[in-house]
Amino acid sequence: MPEFLASGVELGFSGSSAPSTRCTSDHFQKSRVEVMDDKPGPGPLSETSEFLFSFGVIADIQYADLEDGYNFQGNRRRYYRHSLLHLQGAIEHWNTEGSPPRCVLQLGDIIDGYNAQYKASEKSLELVMNTFQMLKVPVHHTWGNHEFYNFSRNYLTNSKLNTKFLEDQIVHHPETVPSENYYAYHFVPFPQFRFILLDAYDLSVLGVDQSSAKYQQCLKILKGHNPNSELNSPQGLSEPQFVQFNGGFSQEQLNWLNEVLTFSDTNQEKVVIVRTVESHVRTQ
Repeated sequence: MPEFLASGVELGFSGSSAPSTRCTSDHFQKSRVEVMDDKPGPGPLSETSEFLFSFGVIADIQYADLEDGYNFQGNRRRYYRHSLLHLQGAIEHWNTEGSPPRCVLQLGDIIDGYNAQYKASEKSLELVMNTFQMLKVPVHHTWGNHEFYNFSRNYLTNSKLNTKFLEDQIVHHPETVPSENYYAYHFVPFPQFRFILLDAYDLSVLGVDQSSAKYQQCLKILKGHNPNSELNSPQGLSEPQFVQFNGGFSQEQLNWLNEVLTFSDTNQEKVVIVRTVESHVRTQ
């Protein structure tokens, strides 16, 4: 059965004897994650661990050429124009690190949905992507609900937000090659570490043609769990993740994920799962 997801950003670590991680961040949801190889010893973690590599994480840039505003609930202020300065600061930080990150993960909502209302989606995306060009390491993009407020899935597939060209292919294991029906891939930034980027809006009413069979399938799932006339409202729901701005995994994508995880488990790889929304409501 397909899995429906809760809103937010999440990065999960899996694998037997998973290494420790240390995260440095600020209020803008950007961070540098350091991966450490734990060594047995009586001292503190920093004294008994060997630094392996790091990667950058940034989420919810939500740029728009607009005055400051508020989120959907009206309880959190958003600084639409100023977000670009934070991105520039994050890139400068990553570029000047003594030990640069292997890559940066951009976890979705790169521009705000308001851009569509003002017909500024392409202009705003171009401005943010031009800023990312200053980054000296690869950036992997995931897609969130704000991407789909601005663009169709077909547009995103053919845009610079599709970083599937950065994927690593496993020789002689065709079952680990993702389908073109969803936006997902895996890559290896460091030996024995595999990152799997998932399409959290594989099942969604956002970004797809309303006359398509997939839209009708997703709408049926959504309305089967959410009787509210406003489908973005979780009011009265026992499963509050079933709202229009969320999405889910198809069984096809879950089967592919299982194949990649099976390969990694067999080959004793550590795995990082990357997606733009939480995979379970209890992780909110």
